[in-house]
Amino acid sequence: MELKADNLINIHNFLPHRKPMLMADYILELTPETVITSFEIKPNNIFVLNNEFVEAGLIENVAQTCSSILGQSFFKGPDVETKVIGFITNIKKIEIFALPKVGDNIISKASLISQYENICNIFCETFINDKLLIRAEINLFIQELKN
Repeated sequence: MELKADNLINIHNFLPHRKPMLMADYILELTPETVITSFEIKPNNIFVLNNEFVEAGLIENVAQTCSSILGQSFFKGPDVETKVIGFITNIKKIEIFALPKVGDNIISKASLISQYENICNIFCETFINDKLLIRAEINLFIQELKN
């Protein structure tokens, strides 16, 4: 998938995460039921060990990718700061096939399976080119923080 500046969405708008825990750079496509994100593995990432992005990093990338599907419902525009909190409530299934290396750009694709209010069940896969790295089905909870 080609990364063009005119079609990238800043994922900060939809997630509470900030560096060093931000594990997705951009949203490439977003609908109410699907999302595609990109993330470049950098050498100073907290989940890099021996030049590889470890399993916990892949899981966090999947969770953040999935969170943006539900997180978009709290977004009120680029000039309005909205604070949300979210967490994984359940990992129903997870399969890890390979670990990316420093310098790799991974693409994660997620689809909403079901949603009840602020809780959702989402399926996600992460790739380098056509190589599948991880496949997971997770449940997430997200809510807006009121001041």
